[in-house]
Amino acid sequence: MNRLYISIFILLIVVSCTTKTKKDIDISNIKVTVSIDRFEQKFYTSNKKTLPNLKKQYPYLFPVQNDSIWLNKIKNEAELFQKTQKVFKNIDTIKKEITNLFKRIKYYHSSFKSPKIVTLITNLDYENNVIYADSLLFVSLDMYLGKNSNVYRNFPTYLSQNYNKSQLVVDIAKAISERYFIPDRSHQFLNLMINEGKKMYLLDRYLPTFSDAQKIGYTKDQLNWAVANESQLWKYFIENRLLYSTDAKLFTRFIANAPFSKFYIDIDKESPGRIGVWLGWQIVRSYMNNNNVTLQQLLQTNAEEIFKKSKYKPKK
Repeated sequence: MNRLYISIFILLIVVSCTTKTKKDIDISNIKVTVSIDRFEQKFYTSNKKTLPNLKKQYPYLFPVQNDSIWLNKIKNEAELFQKTQKVFKNIDTIKKEITNLFKRIKYYHSSFKSPKIVTLITNLDYENNVIYADSLLFVSLDMYLGKNSNVYRNFPTYLSQNYNKSQLVVDIAKAISERYFIPDRSHQFLNLMINEGKKMYLLDRYLPTFSDAQKIGYTKDQLNWAVANESQLWKYFIENRLLYSTDAKLFTRFIANAPFSKFYIDIDKESPGRIGVWLGWQIVRSYMNNNNVTLQQLLQTNAEEIFKKSKYKPKK
């Protein structure tokens, strides 16, 4: 009996090591530089005398306007600035996470060069929380003050649930990943799902220590619902012949950010939005688990081939 336990123990170690070897990469010797420029601190502590010099240093952040406009902005957004400084007083942990992220991106994409990160306050511009522009990466810190912050009281919950400090690095990874993503131009629903699945798989590789809920922007309950109902979701898509449909409404129903997915049945309000993204992610994961291909090869493979070779079969 003892020999049996020892054999099982050794087998588990071997499996564990094999899994780890397949998924983990060594980034210890990869050199990157992470520079974070706290522009918001410089701007909101400036005044009539110091503002002109700041404008010279950051011409790309100052569209042509009278200085009075900028001075009023400093005054009117003083409370938002204070809230932001309270949450982001110390950014050492975030800087470490970004450093690991940049190292992993550099590992997979050797031409990647670390952009200079410029932190801003954009008065809750939720559509532009992270902007990646080659050598610069702009981050709106006021979009990460915590989902329960009163500044988001007028935002729908499905949006504000991700306005947490912990999501900042995820959003940076998403913004950079768009540079390496090669879209499949077909409008078939299957292609749309696998396009999104590829993006999510990039996050798997870039952010291996982050939870699935963080990467897709679900709560734990929403993720658990998706996992528990995976088989039924897939059955719905198959029985309704949606995979090869080019109905443009499917994007809105199952891919676009929304409070829930639109099946037009009772489960609608129980489901999280973007369920097609989650299913596409599972298909791509299945493909990568069942085929010996690199990340770059995945990005260049069309959706139909990925689907056929994925051997995707939801657990019942």
